[in-house]
Amino acid sequence: MENNKKTTIAAVIPTFILCYFIWILLTGSFAAQELIVGAVVSLLVAWFSARWFVHERPFGFFGKRLFILIWYCVAIFPWELLKANWDVAKRALSPGKLNINPGIVRVPVDVPTEYGKTMLANSITLTPGTITMDIDERGGQVWYYIHWIDVQETEPAAAGEAIKGRMEKWVRRIWQ
Repeated sequence: MENNKKTTIAAVIPTFILCYFIWILLTGSFAAQELIVGAVVSLLVAWFSARWFVHERPFGFFGKRLFILIWYCVAIFPWELLKANWDVAKRALSPGKLNINPGIVRVPVDVPTEYGKTMLANSITLTPGTITMDIDERGGQVWYYIHWIDVQETEPAAAGEAIKGRMEKWVRRIWQ
């Protein structure tokens, strides 16, 4: 698939800011040489990748949505991850009565953007016991096909509530 979009300064600046912020988080250093190298690398990455990351409203992510994303990454997703880890650990530590009922369920999704659909699918896959296998978009409805270690519900909406927990609501708030 070819992308005919041109790289614009309006797209490069927020991409640079995000890359530079991630650079500082990963290096954990405020030494002058680290900051200079980080700025150069972030600028190069932003220049070559901005056309794929920023499609509209270049600065729309900064503000309320950024704080919601941070809250999701610090509180919401870790809580869902902890619950799923606890569930899988209980199953793994009681092998005599292996209580699993694996299967694939079809789950409806209501997230408006491609970024949001991807973030939710990845969040589901990162939680133990579930893997998002496919995304089906037909007739204006989005469906995920999810392999679930213990199918407790076969009705799509109920299965979706059990698997997605609070993640979908928060992802929708981030990518509205």
